[in-house]
Amino acid sequence: MHHRKALVWVFSLTVLANSASAEDWPQYLGPTRNSISPQKGILRTWPEKGPEVLWTATVGRGFGGPAVKDGKVYLLDRDDKVGDNLRCLDLANGKEHWNFAYDAPGTVMFPGSRSVPTVDGDRVYSCGHNGDLYCINTKTHKRVWNKNLWKDFGGDKIPFWAITQCPLVYGDLLIVASQAPQAGVVAYDKVTGNVKWKTEPLGLISYASPAIVKVDGKDHVVMVTSSTNPFQRTSPKDELGNVVGIEPLTGAILWKFDKWECHIPVASAVDAGENKVLIAGGYELGALMIKVEKKADGSYAAAELFRTKEFGDQTKPPLLHKRHFYAQYGTNSRRDGMACMSMEGEIKWKTKRSPEFTKGSMILADGLILASDGARSLFLVEPDPSGFKQLATAELFPEAAAGSENDMASRVGGRNQNWAPMALADGKLLIRDQTQLKCVKVTQ
Repeated sequence: MHHRKALVWVFSLTVLANSASAEDWPQYLGPTRNSISPQKGILRTWPEKGPEVLWTATVGRGFGGPAVKDGKVYLLDRDDKVGDNLRCLDLANGKEHWNFAYDAPGTVMFPGSRSVPTVDGDRVYSCGHNGDLYCINTKTHKRVWNKNLWKDFGGDKIPFWAITQCPLVYGDLLIVASQAPQAGVVAYDKVTGNVKWKTEPLGLISYASPAIVKVDGKDHVVMVTSSTNPFQRTSPKDELGNVVGIEPLTGAILWKFDKWECHIPVASAVDAGENKVLIAGGYELGALMIKVEKKADGSYAAAELFRTKEFGDQTKPPLLHKRHFYAQYGTNSRRDGMACMSMEGEIKWKTKRSPEFTKGSMILADGLILASDGARSLFLVEPDPSGFKQLATAELFPEAAAGSENDMASRVGGRNQNWAPMALADGKLLIRDQTQLKCVKVTQ
């Protein structure tokens, strides 16, 4: 009898945990940081006018996506003339509960916000355009601690495209990539902000955030760095990029693969299972699959399995579903649209320009992919290696007004630039362009 009660209690806890996780999107790429949601009941058809838009909020220009926890939406907004502004909105109606703003002026090409906050317990962490790392108490709305992950480690002028770190909570640590002259990846005590460990510089600056990958069942922090950018040289010497595995509790370097070729990496590493790691880029290699193995002496080594220029993603890590990857491969020189590739590197299909997907965001939920096209529309897609299967589409954002004649970002990237990572929480999809954040009902 007692044993059965215990089983019921454990089952109840499991159900509660699962139901809670379905309602939250507490960080970049969701609860498991891989663009996969436990949400069930996703609508398989939409009304003729598209899914219901529950509310719309005005946002500043940029690419910072939302995080959601306990019915609250956290967004790092930005005004380049003033600074960063962490906003807390109500998931039910979009009304602002509170905000925390600080001075951080300055602008870069493709101006605006950059990163997704991370919510953990009663704290929310955000990293701003200039490297300002803040821990804010979600109950008092006040600063707990703040650092600058760039200047604190010898950084001077911020990187060409600014700082783009999405903080990673790992146990008692908050992990980010400083990439400054005196530190590669840094782990802070998430409560106090004290530095617990830091690595040596790992390579040229990238715009990727650290990821967690399992190797033989153990967690490794994986960081991706850049190869030499021929248009923004920092030295006459050509360098290749690195993919580095780090012990998460100590910062010890466990392994390194030193032949990655992408001069503006944005996508973080993807845990492909079986000790395999997929790295995707957009300038202009495509994708690289490596395998990490433990040697007889206990050390690790990373070996290349394959690389291809026919599959990649400029701004997000590809989705993995049933041993196939799905990505949006639109770059300066390619218009491959949404693409599908097997674990072995076989390209299954590409949509090219029909329909065109470029720099949008994708979430896998209930066996379906919700995909923004990077511009004006949202798509509902059934992932299938045999071909692109569109179930529905809707235009959510009208064509934006033309930018100024000198606005290079609008001329190069289009007017809407719906490039920010989306979030899915409690049946609601959060999606933004350069002026609006929309909440869309995607469940029954």
